[in-house]
Order: sequence, then C-alpha cells, then structure tokens
Amino acid sequence: MPSTLEGQITMEKTPSYFVTNSAPKRIHMMARDIKLIIVVRNPVTRAISDYTQTLSKRPEIPTFEVLAFKNRTLGLIDASWSALRIGIYALHLESWMQYFPLSQMHFVSGEGLIVDPAGEMAKVQDFLGLKRIVTDKHFYFNKTKGFPCLKKPEDSSTPRCLGKSKGRTHPKIDPDVIRRLHKFYKPFNMMFYQMTGQNFQWELEEDGASPGSRD
Repeated sequence: MPSTLEGQITMEKTPSYFVTNSAPKRIHMMARDIKLIIVVRNPVTRAISDYTQTLSKRPEIPTFEVLAFKNRTLGLIDASWSALRIGIYALHLESWMQYFPLSQMHFVSGEGLIVDPAGEMAKVQDFLGLKRIVTDKHFYFNKTKGFPCLKKPEDSSTPRCLGKSKGRTHPKIDPDVIRRLHKFYKPFNMMFYQMTGQNFQWELEEDGASPGSRD
C-alpha cells in the first residue's frame, strides 16, 4: 500500500478479501485502524451473477441448476460451490469480527447502489469522514447496462460506466431452484442482519422469480 499523508485517504479494492480466511489477520497486522467497506447484495442474485460471469468465459460448463445441487431430488444444496459459498456473508463476517469492531466496517447495499447510488455514496462519505461531494448530480441511469453511470457535472467528459464484463443479461433459472436457494440462505441472512444491525430485506424477493436480470 502506498504511504498516506495527513489529510489523505488511501483506498484499495479487492473483492476476494472478504472471503479469504487469512485476510482479516494480515490486514489487522498492517493497519488495525483501517476502515472497511463491504458491498453486499442478495446472495441468490450474487450467485447467478457469478455464474453468468463464468459462463461468458467458459460456455461449456454445466447449467446453474446442476452446479447448485449435490442432489437436486433430495434438495441438497452444494454449499461448497464458490458461487454459493461466497453469499454466506455471516460466515465470512465472523472472521473479520475477530479482528475489527463493527464501527470500522460499513456495509453497502448492492441493490441500493443501483436504485439510489447517491444515497449509498452519502453514507460512505459520512463513514469516511468526508464532505458529501458526490451527490445525485454525479449519476445517471444507463438503460443498456441496467446500472447507474458516473459523470462529472462540472465538465463534458465522457461518463464512466461499468466495463464490458458488467451488465450481462442473466440466464433464466428454474423458479424452483430460486425458491430453494432463498430458503437455504434465509437463516444465514437473518444471522447477517443481526450481526450488522442492518436489514437488507432480501427475503422480499422470495417470489420465485429470478432476482435481478443483470450482473
């Protein structure tokens, strides 16, 4: 990590940190006062997005429905599949809470980041002790991508949107599989809500339809 001068904030993003067992201890040894920002989304949507990304690179892989179950007839979810295991947020958070207090963590709603990016960014800026510089005037919704894009209102430069690897349409997943996954994640989600003190309301999406259509 580069040196940070007084009045500066150094930021670094690596999604795999949150699910890597050795990361909390190593980061604590490096900077125990660090502030941690974790973006989470409905774990069912996250799993389908994960699969969609992999499918784009390896179109020969089995279907999502096949990979999600050890035994579909018996309803045995394969929680060892990384696409599903990553979404057991409570399990990963336990490791981080051994080294960092919740006061040093901020959880961003992935769903909120899409429908109200300015609102989520306001909370991030407050958490970091920054003035609310980034506001709603810095965003516009890109219908093609299905995500907000960042723009600089003070000039006419090209807006920054997510890259080609984002915004892919999700494959259609069997509604029964979606329901089973919601049921599988529900106790872990409840535990995560209790641990963080935030209710992300992912259970409201238990309608059997594929939650979210883009990754």
